[in-house]
Amino acid sequence: YKSRARAKRSPLLFFDPSLSLSRSRTNPFSRFGSAVRGMASREIARPNVPSFDQTEINWDKLDKTKLFVVGAGIFSGVTVALYPLSVIKTRMQVASSDVVQKNAFSAFRNMLKVDGIPGLYRGFGTVITGAVPARIIFLTSLEMTKVASLNLVEPFKLSEPVQAALANGIAGMSASLCSQAVFVPIDVVSQKLMVQGYSGFAKYNGGFDVARKIIKSDGIRGLYRGFGLSVMTYSPSSAVWWASYGSSQRVIWKLLGHGNDKENVPSQSKIVCVQATGGIIAGAVASCVTTPLDTIKTRLQVMDNMQKQNVRQVVKRLIAEDGWKGFYRGLGPRFFSMSAWGTTMIVAYEYLSK
Repeated sequence: YKSRARAKRSPLLFFDPSLSLSRSRTNPFSRFGSAVRGMASREIARPNVPSFDQTEINWDKLDKTKLFVVGAGIFSGVTVALYPLSVIKTRMQVASSDVVQKNAFSAFRNMLKVDGIPGLYRGFGTVITGAVPARIIFLTSLEMTKVASLNLVEPFKLSEPVQAALANGIAGMSASLCSQAVFVPIDVVSQKLMVQGYSGFAKYNGGFDVARKIIKSDGIRGLYRGFGLSVMTYSPSSAVWWASYGSSQRVIWKLLGHGNDKENVPSQSKIVCVQATGGIIAGAVASCVTTPLDTIKTRLQVMDNMQKQNVRQVVKRLIAEDGWKGFYRGLGPRFFSMSAWGTTMIVAYEYLSK
């Protein structure tokens, strides 16, 4: 067997996260993998061919320094780049019928005109403070439940795309549940900052002022307003995203001819393209499925004490204002954000796994 250092340089590591975390027998390219393993067994004749056994990555093999330090820097950078999309989405979702923008571009232009660049980053300090530990919790939970999920669905003898969808979905939902304890308070505070002074919403002097006023009026539970809907939104969203990503990757690779006995290893550029395509597909599916819940959740969380409503009242008001299409306010920014966030996270995840 080769050294671990050589195994980590193998381009096979980058196929997708579920492949890199699974055992050899759960490899989606079973016949392709068998061919590679057979070649690896003849190591004297062909010493440069890696085996799948050597390229598998699990929690024990992850570089924790990379995961918790380098990963924090990567995710902070992505948050900076994509944060304006969250602000635009949130404003579109909570706007009253008389001020709601027709589309994301109109909302973007209006925000620049009224608030300038700083308006696109309202609540950013609060988000960056909580988002990094929340993402680390998410990835840690995802990593530790992925293999267990694969083992759980393997006995059912389902097709590889279905196994991938179920295993990734279970792991994604579990990871989202674990991270909600941090995400929800950050969501509540940051969203109030995003919409302050807009469409009749109150103004605040930063995140601490928001938290102080919430705790004063509602106690700690006020920071968890909409927790149930958050779980109902983010857990299915995470499950759908990872399920769509895992299954679409396998379908794409098979369409490209890597599900058969071919022994050629795909180029790095092809691997990145497949990952990006899988991320876009996953973002489209997840955003379409969960945006209605996200709209209701956001409206609940930004309300002050004078506007308190339950879920049923929020739904009735939204339908009265904008019809059923109102549930899909902010779909464009949310789709782009989920696709870009997820794809970037996958690439970073694979880098951190090396």
